[in-house]
Amino acid sequence: MRFALWIAGAPLLAASAAFAGGHASGDAAAGEAAFQQCASCHMIADGDDVLAGRGRTGPNLYGLPGAQPGTYPGFAYGQSLLAAGDVVGAWTEEQFVEYVADPRGWL
Repeated sequence: MRFALWIAGAPLLAASAAFAGGHASGDAAAGEAAFQQCASCHMIADGDDVLAGRGRTGPNLYGLPGAQPGTYPGFAYGQSLLAAGDVVGAWTEEQFVEYVADPRGWL
C-alpha cells in the first residue's frame, strides 16, 4: 500500500516557513525553491500520473483546490486530516497555504 505523509516529516516542517513566505510575497521563484523539499514526495503536473516526486510516495498535487483533504484513492491518511476534510469540505488555496505553514496548528 502506498502511504502519503501529510502531517509528519521533517521535509514538510522545514519547507513550511519558506513556502508560506514565497506565497505571501507573490515570489514565484521563492515558491518554486520551497517546493523542492515537497518534491521529494509530490509533484504538480497536469496528467494522469498518480505517484509523484522523486520518491514516488505522494499524490500529484495538481488540481488540489476543490479536492477534499485525505480523499485521493490508494493512500493512507491520518485521522486528523480525514476529520479536517469532513469539516472544511474542499481545499482552497488559502487553506492549503495555512496548512503547509503550520500543519499541526491547522489540523
